[in-house]
Parts: sequence; structure tokens; C-alpha cells
Amino acid sequence: MASSESFLDASLKGFLDSVPARTPAPGGGAVTAIVASLAAGLTAMAARFAPDDWERRAEVVGRAEELRALVEPLADADADAYAAFMAARTEEHVERIIAIPFQLAQVAAEVAELAALVAVEGNSNVRGDAATGADLAAAAASTAARLVTINAPDDGRAPRARELAAQAAAAARRTDAQDS
Repeated sequence: MASSESFLDASLKGFLDSVPARTPAPGGGAVTAIVASLAAGLTAMAARFAPDDWERRAEVVGRAEELRALVEPLADADADAYAAFMAARTEEHVERIIAIPFQLAQVAAEVAELAALVAVEGNSNVRGDAATGADLAAAAASTAARLVTINAPDDGRAPRARELAAQAAAAARRTDAQDS
């Protein structure tokens, strides 16, 4: 995959083949952004199948789509930020490699909450899809929190990112109650 090509424009096969390549990107941040986007997409899809009388359907679909649109470009942004950091470790570059995964943690935590809501209150025929969205979002939040902590363990956002990851994990666990 050409370095100037957006991950979003690559074929799925091209993206998957680029992950194990001996290149710095796509790395953990870019993959996390794609996973969070997929989680938001599953959440929106499952919410669209909710019963017509579910009052929150339009709100949840709309918000899941907003979050998906917000997180998708973070795949490229994270790769660009990491490349810039590796080229010149300035304060600005350090800030970007903290800010982007922190934003990923925020978005993923919100997606996990929405997905859990859909799994609990939505259409039981797509509960597994909503629960998968919650699990993927929780994994993305956890990974993003880890990246924030690795990149800047003393930054005040690291504890908050870990809290967001814990909240996302708790949301994903709420979908388990529906399976019993």
C-alpha cells in the first residue's frame, strides 16, 4: 500500500496485508481506529433493526454514524502522527501521539455504551451484532488507553483513558446478561 494512500481507500485485503509488513504503519493506533469504526458500524446496523416503537432508534443510529465518521480518519491521522514523531521527536509530535489515541479511547467508550444499549433494548435477532460492536469497542478503548499510557505515562490523560477503557469493558459485559 502506498504511503500516501489513505487506509480508508485501500481494499480490505490491501489493508490486512499492510498490517504485518515491516513498516511502522498501520500500527496499533490505525488498527484501533478501524476496529472502533467497525464497532460503530455494527452498532448503527443493529440499531436500525430495532423495533419501530423503540424511541431511541434514530438517536442511536445517528450518534453511532457520527462516531464512525469521527473515528475513521484517525487511522490515517495516527499513522501520520507516528511517522512525524519518529522523524522528529518534538513536543508537538509527542502531543499528537497522545491526543489521537486518547480521542480513540473516548469514542470507543461511547460506542461500547451505545452498542450495549442496542444489545439490551434492541432487536433480539441482531443482539449478537450489537454485542460484537460492544466487545470490539471495548477492545479498542483498552488498546487506545494502553497507547496513551505507553506514549506518555505521566500525562494526565493516561488515567482517564484507563477509566474510559474500564467503562467500555463494563458496557460490553452488560451484553452478557442478555445471553443468559
